[in-house]
Amino acid sequence: MTTKTVSDSNSPAIESRDQLIASFAHGEKPKERWRIGTEHEKFVYSVADHHAPSWGEPHGIRALLTELEQYGWQPVEEGGNLIALTGADGSVSLEPAGQFELSGAPLDNLHETCAETGRHLEQVKAAGEKLGIGFLGLGMWPDKTRENLPIMPKGRYGIMLRHMPRVGSMGLDMMLRTCTIQVNLDYASEADMVQKFRVGLALQPLATALFANSPFMEGKPNGYLSYRSHIWSDTDPARTGMLPFVFEDGFGYERYAEYMLDVPMYFVYREGRYIDAAGLSFRDFLKGELSVLPGELPTLEDWNDHLSTAFPEVRLKTFLEMRGADGGPWNRICALPAFWVGLLYDQGALDAAWDLVKHWSMDDRETLRNAAPRLGLAAPIHGGGTLQDIAGEVLEIANAGLAARARLNRSGDNETGFLDPLREIVRSGKVPAEVLLERYHGAWNGDVSRVYGEASF
Repeated sequence: MTTKTVSDSNSPAIESRDQLIASFAHGEKPKERWRIGTEHEKFVYSVADHHAPSWGEPHGIRALLTELEQYGWQPVEEGGNLIALTGADGSVSLEPAGQFELSGAPLDNLHETCAETGRHLEQVKAAGEKLGIGFLGLGMWPDKTRENLPIMPKGRYGIMLRHMPRVGSMGLDMMLRTCTIQVNLDYASEADMVQKFRVGLALQPLATALFANSPFMEGKPNGYLSYRSHIWSDTDPARTGMLPFVFEDGFGYERYAEYMLDVPMYFVYREGRYIDAAGLSFRDFLKGELSVLPGELPTLEDWNDHLSTAFPEVRLKTFLEMRGADGGPWNRICALPAFWVGLLYDQGALDAAWDLVKHWSMDDRETLRNAAPRLGLAAPIHGGGTLQDIAGEVLEIANAGLAARARLNRSGDNETGFLDPLREIVRSGKVPAEVLLERYHGAWNGDVSRVYGEASF
């Protein structure tokens, strides 16, 4: 989740809805300036007993952040508490229960992306070795209850933790017990954004299946391959889902702005603190009628903050966020941006991907989105067959898109090799969670703690 590193006190007040719409247009970039931003989270645990460290305990999360400063990271504080780091490789931030996230810098190619991932993982592993801390690459805590987990000292999380139980049964699980990988991508125009948004939403269930890696909960199988993805089905219906309006005629910046105006607020940030506005209306804020700040108009910074509080499968800011994948190991962190860059950053590949999914109805898309967390590649698709039946074709489209980009490393290799972990999943027909379940029922003899030995970085 977003960590505020700078508060722009000079952000202009919003005086018309045109400014809201223009904020998306400001994200438009010519193709040569398109970049790749990769975010990935991992669980932090004590090597001695597998507990999740609190922020303030010796050898806990604060100590881990402090240890990383030796690599040139700069501290970010909130209320006097160290809660993030910034540097050349983006930012390091904390999810609500101490899940550790790198929000990577916007980079030109996947070779740079994977190198950035490697630097980060080497740094946290070195820091962790000093502190007796390990890092687990899964989509959900395999053995922790909510009560087992600490809460990080970030103001927005307190607001969300109070609000989540009012609107869904699994919002606290989303906050406390999950990890994800996501990729942030650019668009050239409103029409380009629309096509990418539609392809991204339609194929998000395939990404969920390929990266499904959360089959355990509280020490035993939970009945799903991606329980992390299932959690979103009852987190908060006002800010999650497949967004049917994206596929309607006339969709664009204005329609997304209208959707965001209907998403209830969480907070307003003023003078270094978060003001609880949970459940209130940004439409009222635009009229100067927000009850917690009567007479005050929102700024563009407030709007940008609000955009970060919706959690659909694809999210629009001044870029598009692909949000469907579970956390996982190093090679899948590199594979997720390869998948989406291959599909979305070459026009031929984008057109081919859209041709594959454009005939699906909204019911087809919803059915697939609901089935993928439980069934993985066996989830049924429009017209008969399963995700397994189209997965190879989608990877070939992505492969062609990456080959067309022709971004080479020093050895002369293009970016297509980053798809290899996904090709192996499709070849075997087994998503990562199914491999873990086989081990649980076999060599692990029902002992889920064995996952720490096999899924740690």
